[in-house]
This record gives sequence, structure tokens and C-alpha cells, in this order.
Amino acid sequence: MRTFTARLALTLASIVVAAFLVAAGTPLGAQASRERTLYVSAVNDKGEPVDALGPDAFVVREDGVRREVLRVSKAVEPMDIALLVDNSAAARDAITFIRDGVSKFVARLVPDNEIALVSLADRPTILVEYTRDPKRLASGAGRLFAMDGSGMTLLDAIGETARGLERRETPRATIVAVFTDGTEFTNRYSRDVSAAVRKAGAALDLVTIGQFPYSDEQGIRERSFLLEEGPRTTGGEHLTLLTPIGLPDVMDRLARVLANQYKVVYGRPESLIPPEKIEVTSARPDVTMHGTPARGEKSGG
Repeated sequence: MRTFTARLALTLASIVVAAFLVAAGTPLGAQASRERTLYVSAVNDKGEPVDALGPDAFVVREDGVRREVLRVSKAVEPMDIALLVDNSAAARDAITFIRDGVSKFVARLVPDNEIALVSLADRPTILVEYTRDPKRLASGAGRLFAMDGSGMTLLDAIGETARGLERRETPRATIVAVFTDGTEFTNRYSRDVSAAVRKAGAALDLVTIGQFPYSDEQGIRERSFLLEEGPRTTGGEHLTLLTPIGLPDVMDRLARVLANQYKVVYGRPESLIPPEKIEVTSARPDVTMHGTPARGEKSGG
């Protein structure tokens, strides 16, 4: 009788504790499932990566609600990088700098990551499939020449690349597009392209060369929208150059930023509805941050 009474008391105590945890919003045995991950780039006012940041430097919000940052470490997971390069007629004066920039970018990021090289003139063309081989990528960069009489297919290339990334399982992914303000031929809408990149779990980094005046012509108009919307909604950056002279240094710096990302793990209460907007900002005024949810984790949009 005494044993039965003790077991009953223990059972009742367990029920009370369980009820308390549920009421407090803590899922039983599911602490790990509440953790979410962001891959975050942190740069100073010169665009240089910032080292040695701790959890208190990161502010994560979901739909405006601040979440607890649990831990921060250097991101060491491999990354898929699709490098899209303008070789249209408009890139003629920039192509030498573009080749140099591509070479510097690749040298920083292989063999730890896989890079694909895609040209943009007339139609998206894969020059080099995803690889860690620097010689293959150097050979592909060497085949970049401006095509006379051609325009760009930037939005098409980004959309098709994003769909290809969906089939890959590497933890991190980014699409880097380097292009001039030449003619854009596309029937796609920027919002659909940005949505495809988010669905693929990738960031979109844009490196632009030129003035990019606004036009009512559809392709150029949608590209203008993408310049603002794409990086902002995917956790990427938009780096602007008026002339191509500084491109190799910009590409080298972007590669260093990607190579020095942080893995930020934060807590999210259990919910059937994922957040529509995830933001990461810096608690330090001298640091700017951009973050992308880990692939495979639903961001809600």
C-alpha cells in the first residue's frame, strides 16, 4: 500500500510539472526543435568583416518580436555559391576587371565551398558546374568575353539558379550576380525571382557596375525593383560601383565577408504558423548585419 501511494504521488507530481511546462509554453522534450539558425554576415562601415562578436551583439526579430540568441559561433558549414557574370555587349569595357574579380573571389572560397560559374549574355549558360576545383573555375573565368550585340538575362538566370539550388543539400547557399547597367531581356517579375531565391534558402548578393537609370521598359524596370528587393528580402548585399576599376577589390572583400559568416542559433516558441519576416540587426551602431535562415528551416516567406 505504501509503495502504491508513493507511485501515485510521483505520478501526480509529474502531471503537475507537465501542466506547468505546457502552460508556460515549453514543449515537453522538444527544446532542440525550438532552435533556429541564421547565417549572418557582419561588416563595419568600410564593408570589412567584423570578428569576435558574441551573442549580445546580435538582435533577432521574427515579425517584430525579439527572440533570445542562444549561441554564436563561426560558420564552418560548406556553402554553395552560384556566381552569375555579365558578359553581354555592355560589359565590354568591364570584362577584364570582371575576370580579375572572379579569380580573386574564387581564390578566397575554394576548396572549402562549391562554386558554379554562369554567364548572362543572351541566355543563362553554365560555364562551370558546382566544383571545389580552382583550376576548373580559373579556366571558366578565362572564357569570359563580352558578346557583341547581346543583352542580359539576369532575372532568368537568378530564377533558374534558385530552382537548381533547391535540389542541393549544402547547409548554406548564396547567389552572387556581377553585372552592368546594359539591356535586360526578361519577362519575369522581380517579386517572383526574389521568392524563388528565398524558397531555395539562399541569399542574393548583387554587385552592380554603372548608373542604372530607371526605365518603363519591363526588363529594366523589373531589374530596378530587384536591386532593392532581392538583397533586402534574402539577407544579401547590394554593392555598387560607378566604374569597374574597383571591382577586383570589391569581389575580394565580398568573398572575405562570406568566408567569415556567423552561425547564430536562437529560440523560437513552438507555433504552427512560421513567421513571415525574420530580421537580424546589430546591437552595435558601427556594425551592419545581414542574415539568411539555414536551409531546410522554414522562414515563412
